[in-house]
Amino acid sequence: MMTLLEGKTVGIVGLGLIGASLAAALRSRAVPLRRVGFDLSSDTTSKALHLGLVDVVAEDLHTLCNEADIVVLAVPVLAVPGVLAAMAPHLLNGETLLTDVGSVKGSLIAAVQSVFGELPPWLVPGHPIAGGERSGVDAANPELFARHQVILTPHEFSDFSAIETITELWQSVGADIQMMSVERHDEVLAATSHLPHLLAFSLVDTLAQESEKYEIFHYAAGGFRDFTRIAASDPTMWHDIFLSNDKATLTVLDHYIEHLQGVRKALQTHDGATLKQIFTRAKKARDYFSSILEQRAR
Repeated sequence: MMTLLEGKTVGIVGLGLIGASLAAALRSRAVPLRRVGFDLSSDTTSKALHLGLVDVVAEDLHTLCNEADIVVLAVPVLAVPGVLAAMAPHLLNGETLLTDVGSVKGSLIAAVQSVFGELPPWLVPGHPIAGGERSGVDAANPELFARHQVILTPHEFSDFSAIETITELWQSVGADIQMMSVERHDEVLAATSHLPHLLAFSLVDTLAQESEKYEIFHYAAGGFRDFTRIAASDPTMWHDIFLSNDKATLTVLDHYIEHLQGVRKALQTHDGATLKQIFTRAKKARDYFSSILEQRAR
């Protein structure tokens, strides 16, 4: 059956974990797309070609844009404006669709408006809710997006056929699609992803500074391991994310600090009833989240 992707070429700019995993997933599922890759690192592009993740490597962005029907930006958030500026002259024909994988959508919209002077109909921003602690092309995982959500945040001028094509691109690698406004996306991700990473980074850094030669970590068990797992994530990527989504993250961080002060007060005054209420509500919410994950897995 003919699909919107049949015979098209996808150009993936940035072959880190997400870009390389998308290429791997498209190959693994035999999606009828030609895969063109580009990365500033020649070692990365050589590996991607050697591993068969891409069919061909583009020498520059001009070549990639000329060959691609769909361009996927998979570069660090703060690198997007520069990459967009370099690509702009080759996207103005309006025949190439553009999407991204960034964890912050407001900064992408601002960058596009700055570079193009408008929000073009061929732009459909996106964000796969998937990742891992490992990074780089060597971490490519063809099942990274299976049964995971991809949030698309089309703007008011996004062409319907462009939305359909980008939707099918992500569905073809096993993802579930959700639609959301740019503003709501950045608020939700600040609460569910950005804040947890900030807390994990901060806790590990705090303990590391308090213990000479990391001695304290010899006594840590599963709870510490599970809670701080995400502190092993790419520091550069998260540096970019926090600086790009600072307002929404600060809002949820302030709310968390206020709540944490309440926990501290309850502990200080031996208010066991309040502590138990907090823990009970938290367990109920976490159990609900677990049930959602189980449903997705099925």
